Amino acid sequence: MTRIAVMGAAGRMGKVLIEAVHQAPDVSLGAAIVSSNSSLLGVDAGELVGVGKLGVRLKNSIAAAADDFDVLIDFTNPDLTLANLAECVRLKKALVIGTTGLSSEQRQILSDQAHHTPVVFAPNMSVGINLLLDILHRAASVLQEGYDVEIIETHHRHKVDAPSGTALRLGEVVADAMGRNLEECAVYGRQGMTGPRKANEIGFETIRAGDVVGDHTVLFASEGERIEITHKASSRMTFAKGAVRACAWLHNQPQGLYDMQDVLALKD
Repeated sequence: MTRIAVMGAAGRMGKVLIEAVHQAPDVSLGAAIVSSNSSLLGVDAGELVGVGKLGVRLKNSIAAAADDFDVLIDFTNPDLTLANLAECVRLKKALVIGTTGLSSEQRQILSDQAHHTPVVFAPNMSVGINLLLDILHRAASVLQEGYDVEIIETHHRHKVDAPSGTALRLGEVVADAMGRNLEECAVYGRQGMTGPRKANEIGFETIRAGDVVGDHTVLFASEGERIEITHKASSRMTFAKGAVRACAWLHNQPQGLYDMQDVLALKD
């Protein structure tokens, strides 16, 4: 049975991850980690999320929990994620990363480090969104000529990065299918006298409001028709369940960088 450690256990996502691990039949919660100055150190992780005692007390570092887990889940922030990755490499632990907002340089570091330990990295762990990526690639391959592409995403007011990592991944898939370079054709919002839309643009629109967990729409529009492919998440549990599924899969994989397409066997 795969033993999972949850980083940032006292946060919104951390608590949902603990609950998801508790619910899953083929994994167990081995460790729950919080910051070294947290007032919750020593609290039972089960009591933290209201499922009763699990016998796992909150610890303050990966090293302190090194003997208790096989795979770490990290949904924190880019700098902390890279520090945690380095520690997992040192301890020979696998890592599932759902952190968004990594720069291209940070993603390169992640890729390099994955030569030394198994890593699943995906900006969205939802099974539904990763199936959508597969569908989207097929759609974009067909809708190359005469269709404008816009990606609209909505998240809660507390999200700190924009566009979302998922929106950027959607853009990457579309650009790849259409033979474009996203860095060259992406347009992030529009204001003022922008002039007519260029044919090869992939536009991004970002909305931040209320408590929206995550909505993403890819719009293909031509003269005469529109096609909209949409995914709406109503609970963080969908991301947590995907992450737990990734942990169970990753435990038996060799060193390397994987994504949820690998976990779900969606790659040809």
